[in-house]
Amino acid sequence: MQLYLPIADLPVNVFLVLAMGAAVGFVSGMFGIGGGFLMTPLLIFIGITPAVAVASVASHIAASSFSGALTYWRRRAIDPALASVLLCGGITGTTLGVWTFTQLRALGQLDLMIALSYVVLLTTVGSLMFSEGLRALMRTRRGAVPPRRTHNWIHGLPLKMRFKRSKIYLSVIPVVIVGIVIGFIGAIMGIGGGFILVPIMIYLLRVPTSTVIGTSMVLTLVTMLFATLLHAVTNHLVDAVLALILMVGGVTGAQFGARAGQKIRGEQLRLLLGLLILSVGVRFAIELVIRPEDLFTIRELGVST
Repeated sequence: MQLYLPIADLPVNVFLVLAMGAAVGFVSGMFGIGGGFLMTPLLIFIGITPAVAVASVASHIAASSFSGALTYWRRRAIDPALASVLLCGGITGTTLGVWTFTQLRALGQLDLMIALSYVVLLTTVGSLMFSEGLRALMRTRRGAVPPRRTHNWIHGLPLKMRFKRSKIYLSVIPVVIVGIVIGFIGAIMGIGGGFILVPIMIYLLRVPTSTVIGTSMVLTLVTMLFATLLHAVTNHLVDAVLALILMVGGVTGAQFGARAGQKIRGEQLRLLLGLLILSVGVRFAIELVIRPEDLFTIRELGVST
């Protein structure tokens, strides 16, 4: 069944978009990520312009994160204090990101920046996560003891705060900075940033895995909801019809994904997530090299013909 999208200005198959929303929602709930790194490229690949895809996907990410965060809240797997500090930076970063998004769009460089950012970020992060997950899986199969995590220079920074639910004593400085970075890239690229936030919290901030995913979803929920409002008010690029279809599928899929994620071991989750991120990055790179006209037009690049 075809449905016309007013802002995207093209007809789409409702069931295809609904299935995409459900699939990405499932991934979101399983890995504790927003899923935008997967949904935004998928929308671009079916013909929706990058600017509209980024702005509209933010609402889908927020809906999926709400559904998943609710599940983790019931399990007391969210650290409210840590989430609050992250949000202080996340709101600031989102505001800066939407402002940068608007400026790049005015200069005609937005679509190119989105495409290049996806290629660089996803291939880099995906490669690192895949290799780390593979090493962890091999250590487990050999029965080797995983290397002990030691405190790093980050834990020596001032302005420390005790996060009781996570049982850590940590400076708020790196937490706020991480929130700013995640909010910024989320607003520009249409991603929740969970696939970056989760490894940073685990390996750099030493946050226990038991509270990482749920806390990550809270940050994603609020920053993406805020980004949706800012994009709608400043850029008028949020396609409400597209967002609604994606949200319906995303909320449903996230519930099943959150349950499935509890049944898979940590190193297997990291390996699968790394492979998924790397695959999307490589696919985006292929599209950018082979059919760049499908991702952005010559006019939008600011090149005269």
